[in-house]
This record gives sequence, structure tokens and C-alpha cells, in this order.
Amino acid sequence: MRKVSQMVGVSTATVSRALKNPEMVLPETRDKVLKAVEALGYRPNILAKNFSSGKTQTVVVIVTDLTNPFFSRIVQGVEEEAQKLGYSVLLGDTNDDINRERVYAEMVLNNRADGLIQLDHLFPFADKDKEIAKTVPMVSVCDAIDGDYAYPYITIDNFAASRDVAKHLISLGHTKIGAIAGRDDSHVTSDRLGGLMRVMQEHSIPFNQDWFMRGGYTKQCGKESMEKLLALADRPTAVYCFSDEIAIGAIKAIKNHGLRIPEDISIVGFDNVDICEYMDPSLTTVDQPAVDMGRRAMQILFQLINGEPIQSITEYKPYTLLVRDSTGPVPN
Repeated sequence: MRKVSQMVGVSTATVSRALKNPEMVLPETRDKVLKAVEALGYRPNILAKNFSSGKTQTVVVIVTDLTNPFFSRIVQGVEEEAQKLGYSVLLGDTNDDINRERVYAEMVLNNRADGLIQLDHLFPFADKDKEIAKTVPMVSVCDAIDGDYAYPYITIDNFAASRDVAKHLISLGHTKIGAIAGRDDSHVTSDRLGGLMRVMQEHSIPFNQDWFMRGGYTKQCGKESMEKLLALADRPTAVYCFSDEIAIGAIKAIKNHGLRIPEDISIVGFDNVDICEYMDPSLTTVDQPAVDMGRRAMQILFQLINGEPIQSITEYKPYTLLVRDSTGPVPN
């Protein structure tokens, strides 16, 4: 700024006003300052600016598994919106390790980041930090955070989406419906299972616990769980997978057994990751607007960081059941 002021022949205070509050400076002076700034390649001292404002202009996004394309799309939305708002994104891939989550969460407590977006249902702070953590700007995407914490979250109506899946399979004649879920301690898992079971009860269709598998939201989980289902003497004719990653693994197992989809067994996924449309067969799945969910999470976090009120704790985004080739009539 001193070089700019010397070049133009004005004080550093005038240079500062020309950059921060240009309406307070005569147009001819402002133009001279801007030309000098361009000529000298001047850049504002972001660290000094952030120090004086008490903000880092950085947010942390905690992801349990970045290899999952659904999470990647959420992060894409966060990143796009963060750039518009002048923020940088620090990504923490925790591999489902709560201790690693807490390392990233503590960055907000230690004023190394202004806020946190959590792509999990776990409370990422240690017990000793619970009280101070209540003041931390934090938004959860997909799932509510465990415990008595009034943090906002962005989601879809998983219960209603699963009802739609169940109605679709029943309309095709399926009464022997199995499911492969993620972790059994997740709100998402319980909501998706609840929607499925409710519709089956409404149609007087029994839910066979032997056809319900738990594990993780991974291809490997889908493959191993599907192999267990195929090994049963009495097996389901349709399987509802609680993520597309699970469904991809399940399809692999079915094909390994020489069975056809959907002629021998129908498969439904959840998330609508990009590959679903191009699989053989293309995957029937529930579309979640992941990029929009990420954008909205960043918008709400920005409001929290700046002390602005938010309209509601829970915000539901629209979903769509996309019927493709992996579901068909019940086998004769």
C-alpha cells in the first residue's frame, strides 16, 4: 500500500479507502489508485485482513468416505458455494474414524476455521468440548447429528422415499423383499427401513429379518451381503439397497452366480450417482440432489458464521424415484 501511495502521491489511508470504500474517494483519485494497483500487482494481505476481522475465511468439511461418489457430489456443491462467498474449504476424509473427525472439528474450536459441515450423524467433538461446541457454527448434511444438539441439517425425507421404493416393488408383484443397509446406528438407516416396513405392513406382507443385512455403505458390503442372501434356500425376489455403492456390489454378486437382473432378482439403489444410468442393467434408484444439498449447507453455515438467523433446523430437499432396468416383474 505504501508503494501505491507513493506512486499516486496520496496517503495510505486514501489508498485503503479507494479499495474498501471507493464511494468515499474522488473518482479521479480512485482511478489513479486502481491503475497503480494493477501496475504494481498489489494484492491485499489476506492474513492481516482475516486477523483483524477475527475470521479465517475457511470452513471444514468432514467426510466419512471421500471415495463414495455421493459424498463427492455434496462436497462439489459446498465448494462451489464457498467460492462465491469468499471461503476456502478444508476437506477431512476420516475413513469412519471418530478420532480423526475430532482432529478436524477442533480446528474450529482453535479458531483455525470458521465453521464445520459434517457428512455424518456422529457428534464430532469430545465430551470435554460439548458446552463450547454448542456455540460452533455447524451444519450436517444427509443425517441429524446424534445427541441433544440443535444443529441444522439438510436432508431428504428418507422415510417417504423408502415408501415409494416399496410401493414400486409391490406394484411389480414382489412380496419377498430383502434389504441391505448401512450401519444400524444411523438415522438414515432407521428411516429407510421404517418406510419399507410400513408399506409392507399396509399390504400385509411379512418382513423377513433373515433378508435384512447390515454393514456399511460400500460395494464390498453389498457384495458380501448379497452372497449371504443368495445362499439361502428361500431368498428374496427383490432387494432394496440403501445406497448405490451397496447396489453395485450386490449386482456383482448376482452376476457371479449366473443370475439375471431383473429376470431372476430385482435391485433398487439409493443416491443416483453418475454411474447408475450407464450400468448394465441401468439401476433403479432414489435421486438425492447432492450438489444442491452441499450448496445449501454452505449457505446456511455462512449465515451461522455471521450471526444471522436461520428459518428452520431441518430442511428437506426434493427426491425422485428413478425407475430403470434393474427392477422388473416378480419371476414366475
